[in-house]
Amino acid sequence: MKILMYGDSITDAGRSRSDDFALDSYGHGYVKFLAGELLAENPTKYQIINRGVSGNRIVDLYARIKIDVWNEKPDVLSILVGVNDVWHEIGAQNGVEIDRFEKMYRMLIEDTLTRLPNLKIILCEPFVLEGTATQEKFDRFLEVKEYAKVVKNLAKEYGLYFLPLQEKLEKAAQEYSSELYLGDGVHPAMAGAKLIASEWLALFKEQIEK
Repeated sequence: MKILMYGDSITDAGRSRSDDFALDSYGHGYVKFLAGELLAENPTKYQIINRGVSGNRIVDLYARIKIDVWNEKPDVLSILVGVNDVWHEIGAQNGVEIDRFEKMYRMLIEDTLTRLPNLKIILCEPFVLEGTATQEKFDRFLEVKEYAKVVKNLAKEYGLYFLPLQEKLEKAAQEYSSELYLGDGVHPAMAGAKLIASEWLALFKEQIEK
C-alpha cells in the first residue's frame, strides 16, 4: 500500500529530498512517527512517501500535484494545508483568501479523483495555537479555524476522510503548555508530532484499513 503525505512545513519537517529512506526522507515530524509505527508492523506492506514542502499554501500544492501526487499513483493521499494561507497574508500580504482557498482545494480534490478514482483521501484539519510566531497577531491567526471549517465541509461533501486536530491540540496545550505541542504555535514539537501521528493512525486503522 502506497501512502503519500502532502502538505507544508508541518509535513515536510526537514525531510531529505531523496527517496533513499536511509537519508531520512520522512523528516523529523509526524510522518516519521506514523511511518515508524506502520513499518514496524509490516515493513513490506507499506510504502510511505513524504511530499511536504515548507511554506506551501493550497495554490502551491495544486501547482505541483501532477509530479508529486498523480504520477506517484498512491493508494492513500493525506493532505494537511491551511496555516500558510493565513500566515503569509499576515506577514507579507501573500496569503490565499478563504474563498480562493476553497476553490483551489475543490479543484485539487476533483482533478485528483478524476485521475485516481479509487484513491482514498484524508483531509487533515489545519491548526494553530498561541506561540512565539503567532501571539502578536493571534486574533488574525485564529482565521485558520475558518479555513479548517472549509476543509471539514469539503471532506463531507466529497465523502472523504476528515482528521480533526485543533481540539486535541488545544486540550493537550491546556493540560501542559502550548509550546510543548506546537513550539511556535504552528510547527509541532515532539509531543505535537506524536499526537498528530497517533490521531492519524487511529483514523487509518479504524476507517481505511478496517
